[in-house]
Amino acid sequence: ISQLLFEGIRNLEYRGYDSAGVAIEGATSPQVVRARGKLAALEERLKTAPAPGTVGIGHTRWATHGKPSDENAHPHTAGGVSVVHNGIIENHLALREALEAQGRVFESETDTEILAHLVDIEVQAGQGLAEAVRGALTQVEGAYALACIATDQPGVVVAAKLASPMVVGLGEGEQFLASDIPALLAHTREVIFMEDGELAVLTRQGVTLQTLAGDPVQRPPKTVPWTVQEAEKGGYEHFMIKEIHEQPRAVTDTLAGRFSLERAAVFLDEVTITPAQARAIRRIYVLACGTSWHAGLVGRLLIERFARIPTEVDLAHEFRYRDPIVDEQTLVLGISQSGETADTLASLKEAKRRGARVVSIVNVMDASIARMSDDVVYTHAGIEIGVASTKAFTAQLAALTLLALHLGRQLEHLDEAATRAQLTSLSALPTLMQGVIDATNEQTRELAKKYLKAKNFLFLGRGMNFPIALEGALKLKEISYVHAEGYAAGEMKHGPIALIDEHMPVVVVATQGSHYDKIMGNLQEAKARDGRIIAIGTAGDDRIAELADDVVLVPDVDNAYQPLLTVLPLQLFAYHMARLLGTDVDQPRNLAKSVTVE
Repeated sequence: ISQLLFEGIRNLEYRGYDSAGVAIEGATSPQVVRARGKLAALEERLKTAPAPGTVGIGHTRWATHGKPSDENAHPHTAGGVSVVHNGIIENHLALREALEAQGRVFESETDTEILAHLVDIEVQAGQGLAEAVRGALTQVEGAYALACIATDQPGVVVAAKLASPMVVGLGEGEQFLASDIPALLAHTREVIFMEDGELAVLTRQGVTLQTLAGDPVQRPPKTVPWTVQEAEKGGYEHFMIKEIHEQPRAVTDTLAGRFSLERAAVFLDEVTITPAQARAIRRIYVLACGTSWHAGLVGRLLIERFARIPTEVDLAHEFRYRDPIVDEQTLVLGISQSGETADTLASLKEAKRRGARVVSIVNVMDASIARMSDDVVYTHAGIEIGVASTKAFTAQLAALTLLALHLGRQLEHLDEAATRAQLTSLSALPTLMQGVIDATNEQTRELAKKYLKAKNFLFLGRGMNFPIALEGALKLKEISYVHAEGYAAGEMKHGPIALIDEHMPVVVVATQGSHYDKIMGNLQEAKARDGRIIAIGTAGDDRIAELADDVVLVPDVDNAYQPLLTVLPLQLFAYHMARLLGTDVDQPRNLAKSVTVE
């Protein structure tokens, strides 16, 4: 099983990659092999110290408690018990003190090792492994998705879940467990998604689910539509550049079957809000983190334009702690690629507790956020492996556009002609996106070469393109480790203009539209301070070429749809900068794909 485990955690490496390890069931004690660093280090250790066996657990880590080291790598062992764990045990300090007072010795700085000791105490008291895990978890506070094996109870893996993702894969004569679907695809597509407060017992013969109280749970499996090939690079050097090129397809698939030009209608059957319920909405909150938050900023403008409902956008981790004004007349929209973002999930639960209706935009089928929402709009971006989100972002923009148009039609702010005009523009976007990627890939590579030595960048935008300035700066920071800041261009004279000199590249998203003259004024102000101007402009705009040092052009479209085009060259520019700088494009340091802890 060691090779199977290694391949599985390699498919999960995008979730964390500062250390990794496996524990294989042994005759008298667990065989534990761990290594700091990326999976290549673990692979070498498994070659020199093979661990034979047919039952085991593995883990690739993103550090929360304790620095990356061999000692802090999972699995953690106490007695004959081995545990792997995602999440955070919030009362770990008190538990550790109590366990040390009992004579327990710890080898790591992690909160996870506490779980191994708690389970081992229960096992030594004569409990079966499932009962031991259940007893241990009654003492902990926090979030967990854990898997456990014990030497004196061979052939059994016990798992439990609370506020961290966990999926069971069903095979014939073999069963699987993982924190995300890609680890399972080579072996099965039949899966059961565990719910919070559940425990699973895996044996060669099958899987049983139960609550932490011991009550049996019956849930039929679901078939995952993704293939193994979707998780492969497909000939590209990195997953990120592959996923940038997949964006026209991702947007096409997200739009497919959800509107009719002939009928001027949007079909969001997943959203069960009636016209009467839509009329009762007094406020919309959009909650998200990171790139999804940037999508939400665009979504706010779309909703207010097409549906005319006052909309606020909050960072989920700020919203949940500020006593927000939420009631039955509030619609809360959560956005998360993984559907497992801990802060977003917790904020949506709080909003729902206060009476709000929750609609989510999620890319992963049956993820935690999707399951707790009243309605869910799935994007169809497919598996996104690169940590820096690209195709998930543009698919979110497409889904937000559909939702805004759907609400606008329900509330009669859009008539048939206006709806048809918007849908016509929307349907043309995938082709235009493909054209932008093809036309700007080499151009942005050359720009990356030109500005490779720059240490700081300023990104400016207005209106729909202000969130794109934020996203462009974030992409550059994430994968090239070059400092960049995104600003609403009108804020430049309120401070950031002091930074501009001949060493400061200024990326200005200055497409033609309602803010064109204003953003061109900001461009000229930056140019007057000797800033080196990289402009994203509209095809046919001769004026911008006279002012900017470098210009990247995109097709002329309605303001509502500019973000789907203007973000593409910024993604490509960040990718080429990172590639030329030699950073780890798909797995940038200190980041994980799904942030499943606070």
